Amino acid sequence: MKRLLNNSVALFVIVIILLLIIPMPPFVLDVMIIINISLSMIILLISMNIREPLEFSIFPSLLLITTLFRLGINVSSTRNILTKQGQAGQVIHSFGSFVLQGNVVVGFIIFFIIVLVQFIVITKGAERVAEVAARFTLDAMPGKQMAIDADLSSGLINEQEARIRRNKIQREADFYGAMDGATKIVKGDAIMALIITAVNLIGGFAIGILMSGMELSQALSVYSIATVGDGLVSQIPALLISTSTGMIVTRAVSEGSLNEDVSKQFLAQPRAIMMTGIVLLVLMLVPGMPKIQMAILAAVLIIGGYKLSQKIEENASLEQQTKEQTELSGAPVTEEEYYKDINNIYSLIEVEPIEMEFGYSLIPLVDESSGGKMINRIVIFRRQYAQDMGFVIPSVRLRDSSGLNTNQYIIKIRGEEVARGEILVDHYLALEPSNPSGVIDGIETIEPAYGIPSKWILPENKEMAEIYGYTVIDPLSVMITHLSETIKQHAYELLNRQEVNLLLENVKKAVPELVEEVIPGLMTFGSFQKILVNLLKEGIPIKGMETILETIANTSVPGEDTAKVTEKIRVALKRTITRRFCTGGQMRVVTLDAELEKNLVQCLSRGEQGTYLAVSPDIMQSILTQVGEEIKKFQEISQEVIILTSQVIRVYLYQMLEQFYPSVHVLAFNEIADNVQIQAIGNIKQE
Repeated sequence: MKRLLNNSVALFVIVIILLLIIPMPPFVLDVMIIINISLSMIILLISMNIREPLEFSIFPSLLLITTLFRLGINVSSTRNILTKQGQAGQVIHSFGSFVLQGNVVVGFIIFFIIVLVQFIVITKGAERVAEVAARFTLDAMPGKQMAIDADLSSGLINEQEARIRRNKIQREADFYGAMDGATKIVKGDAIMALIITAVNLIGGFAIGILMSGMELSQALSVYSIATVGDGLVSQIPALLISTSTGMIVTRAVSEGSLNEDVSKQFLAQPRAIMMTGIVLLVLMLVPGMPKIQMAILAAVLIIGGYKLSQKIEENASLEQQTKEQTELSGAPVTEEEYYKDINNIYSLIEVEPIEMEFGYSLIPLVDESSGGKMINRIVIFRRQYAQDMGFVIPSVRLRDSSGLNTNQYIIKIRGEEVARGEILVDHYLALEPSNPSGVIDGIETIEPAYGIPSKWILPENKEMAEIYGYTVIDPLSVMITHLSETIKQHAYELLNRQEVNLLLENVKKAVPELVEEVIPGLMTFGSFQKILVNLLKEGIPIKGMETILETIANTSVPGEDTAKVTEKIRVALKRTITRRFCTGGQMRVVTLDAELEKNLVQCLSRGEQGTYLAVSPDIMQSILTQVGEEIKKFQEISQEVIILTSQVIRVYLYQMLEQFYPSVHVLAFNEIADNVQIQAIGNIKQE
């Protein structure tokens, strides 16, 4: 039953097609005519009660279906009129007999008046209004978009409100464009009604007189009743639908339903009502006027207008009192008054930990109401990152931005941009392999997360690209990968004291004595936060919080340098580090030449800011050049770059390389578990 209801519209269209092909008996035709009249009445009432046209956005499609239904009924009724000597059902006969009432000429005049009113007045006017509304709606779109962007930039509305307004503007443009075409259907339907009427009348006379042997008066009686009845049962619903069309396209500035707007706007002008009553009293002086009727109506208008005037004055007085009480209470009523309180301004300078702004065309990837999966993917990433690294990243604020191109997005950390990219929503990103089997057409670009040469390709080229060896990625995955890699790179900046306190409170549930021994026994809260930041900065998980605290408690002394404490903790986390960087029991690394390590140790110097690596520019340039060459090897095997060295210079070598190659990991030999096979694929030498 549920499936039947879900496909009711499709079944209804099939019934319409059957009306055009299969002869319908008069009984079934009566049912269809009654359904047509009822459906038209429902549509008219809905169009009168909606508050804005978009509440009845299916009207253009509904107009096409009802018009087709009406034409199907016309075809079936015409078939019955011409083949069954005017017997087309009780509804048609009743309408024809009631209108004609024995006078064919008067009946046809009334019928043609109805048709002409619909065709010339209502349909023609609705067509013109729809055409103008469509043109002006499309012309006004850029201005409305700019107004929304201006309100958003000035802070009058938020991102969600701006998104809703933009969506409404687009829907309005689509709706009025569809209504412009739909009115042409109504016009064609009115013309077709006149043609069918002529066919029924002329064809009926010819068949009745020439084929059925009827006399002229009998044929005139039979086929005039059937023709007028058929025309009326067709044109009355058509008139209702045309009226609905005119109401919808003329209600562009309505604030409520038609009943509400009429009553509100009429009753808001009591003076006009009273003056009309006075004019009726003056007209009573004209000889021959119906004085009783005019006197009653004038009295109703004057008394009613006076009562309305008193009510409006009372409401105005009540609103003034309410406004004065509000002002006396000191409650802010405007934005300017709200920000007179300096404490309220602090809400304007808050900075989001992670923020992502995107252009207008990327909204469907983010908006859940449009099927966007961006938020779900971010939730999955946050959960996975917390499991892997032991740190829960803050919520990511997503917002659209009028300052970006439609396909662009930017990622901000602590309010400042750290990365940006550009996405083609209707394309796929194909990552180029080292030796592709073939060349695929596309737009050359660079993959934003890893900097791999790529191409934006059309969906129809996806399978061919995969055959050629390309890695094909959908636009959402490109954007979420870039976001996740950027967050990983800057995670240490997001570890604030509040988050560290939450981590420690979680450990306190199991070992409260250990936490109290370390903090504040051996170090301050800030020093402990700095150690965790050092670990995260180099991609070392901090989920083993008990191990970290135990290492500090067993090996550290009060006031010890946090860099040295961090190195001790890294050794204690050797299994975690090994799991983090090892693949299949094997770790591919780049080593340092023994002579180079010896020279670097000799270059260690101590200053006011602590120990640092003081190497000559030539040696530094040589090291950086060789590291750049070794990075290319890791790109071919799709592995993170790892340089293996002794613990003595590990941290200082990392500090030297991070500003040039932030993705390079520097590990010490004693930070790797014994059961791992180390494979050196490169060596940095002294030159």
